[in-house]
Amino acid sequence: MKALSPILFFIAVYLAGSIVAGDFYAVPISVAFLATSVYAVAITGGMSLHDRIAAFSRGAGHPNMMLMLWIFILAGAFSAAAQKMGAIDATVNLTLHLLPDNLLLAGLFVAACFISLSIGTSVGTVVALTPIAAGIAGATAVPVPMVVAVVVGGAFFGDNLSFISDTTIMATRTQGCRMSDKFRVNARIVMPAAALVVLIYVVLGTKVHAPQDVPPVDAIKVLPYVVVLATAIAGMDVLLVLLVGIVLSGIIGIATGSYDLFGLAHAMSDGILGMGELIIVTMLAGGIMELVSIGGGIDWLTQRLTRRITGRRGAEFTIGGLVALTDVFTANNTVAILTVGPVARRIAERYGIDPRRSASLLDTFSCLAQSLIPYGAQLLMAAGLAAVSPIQIIPYLYYPYIMGAAAVIAILLQRHVATSPQTQ
Repeated sequence: MKALSPILFFIAVYLAGSIVAGDFYAVPISVAFLATSVYAVAITGGMSLHDRIAAFSRGAGHPNMMLMLWIFILAGAFSAAAQKMGAIDATVNLTLHLLPDNLLLAGLFVAACFISLSIGTSVGTVVALTPIAAGIAGATAVPVPMVVAVVVGGAFFGDNLSFISDTTIMATRTQGCRMSDKFRVNARIVMPAAALVVLIYVVLGTKVHAPQDVPPVDAIKVLPYVVVLATAIAGMDVLLVLLVGIVLSGIIGIATGSYDLFGLAHAMSDGILGMGELIIVTMLAGGIMELVSIGGGIDWLTQRLTRRITGRRGAEFTIGGLVALTDVFTANNTVAILTVGPVARRIAERYGIDPRRSASLLDTFSCLAQSLIPYGAQLLMAAGLAAVSPIQIIPYLYYPYIMGAAAVIAILLQRHVATSPQTQ
């Protein structure tokens, strides 16, 4: 139990500090991880201080961790380069131009799904689409919280499935499977949920009329997202996918006068720097989990969690419940996956759960919890942009509710993949 105390220490620091401040983002997560790192080094026994620091550094610099860092760096550069040259605005405008009035809600949901799937961030999608959603609500009789919830739900669809989402990266790396394989398994769970939600929005949107003043579309600027999505689904290595996206965004941005070569460089730099805290947190978490593992904490927790598990179904519910609970405490689905990932892998190995399946469960249940907590970044951002309360949005979050139900049904029905996984 002592070896696991760094995880409890982190939750206590982050949660207690946030409660005292009355703000779940008052305590910088990097500082909470730094304090936890110091604590983990201090309580690890059986080694000299030099050896403890060396072990921590090995965990922080593990090849899996380093690969995640390269992906984060390239993802930040691509997202910023594409956004700076107007790709998000172009994608939004193209989607709105294509929507019939009676399909506005369904189309907005599909647009949020596509954008979040392309850019790999639910927060970015919420920022891009919430102002438009609020404007649509103002021009129609649809309540603002409902239209905003359409965007938030679609944003988490992409957060869950995108090849460049940090949650996907974390889930696949901790479970040892390919992103394209996890995508296919995960899609079997959430695609039916998304289709049902589209149908619900079609019914609800029959009396809605779209605004007529949508800006003109520069379709060429949508191309980077389309290419990134297509090459990723085709199975190209994620690093190459992101490099292609960066090059294509740069070419289009320079050709259209959105920026020059130096402007592209500055945009990429801003995107990379924007990933700084995530990179630091990833390395610190890797070091902490190495010390926890050395102390036997992961083995102890696995034994405790699996003591009353009688089969694969119980093991899958344990993985989903553990990552959801961790997300509730940390208000960050990436951190929740990073924290629970090693334990989930042990459980999956013991009960014969395919790595693609365990990665899918980690991602899906963490996104479920993150989408429903009113102090999560996505709901706070959406509520602030739309001038409503996060609590008002939650009842309208049809996609997260149905996604969660679909995940539970998938576990109960015990649908398993038939081919052996490919690791990456």
